[in-house]
Amino acid sequence: MRNAIYPGSFDPVTLGHIDIIRRSASMFDSLVIGVLNNNAKTPLFSVENRVNMLKAVVSDMDNVSVEVFDGLTVDFAKQHDISVIVRGLRAVTDYEYEVQIAQSNRQVSGETIDTIFLTTSLKYSYLSSSLVKEYAKYGVIAPDTVPEVVADALRKEFNFQ
Repeated sequence: MRNAIYPGSFDPVTLGHIDIIRRSASMFDSLVIGVLNNNAKTPLFSVENRVNMLKAVVSDMDNVSVEVFDGLTVDFAKQHDISVIVRGLRAVTDYEYEVQIAQSNRQVSGETIDTIFLTTSLKYSYLSSSLVKEYAKYGVIAPDTVPEVVADALRKEFNFQ
């Protein structure tokens, strides 16, 4: 079986993430969305909320599961017998950072884990979770940025309609 992991904080999940998830799910027999529980950061949404939102938006994809992890992505991948990490790229600046991480992951894993990069669809190339949260702080959910379950959670979090 060809299995992959798509790790991230997904705080919150955007339509850009979902674009990468759908395309990755069509390439692999199994795709695990690894939701990073990073105690060094203060996310907007709890890890439980992020997992629930992701589960809601991937419920129609039979070969996709959502799991929480902390620590190194390579360790999580090894625990699940996964040898491919999927990463999405929006711009050249993403590439420089992601290549560094991919090379490090390959080295740390004993060269057993590879990373594939998918460029996001052009219509999502500007989109980030940070941007979504910044707009939501001011009572705005920009069109075509997040699934409705996330838009609802943002409205509730920032107390607006």
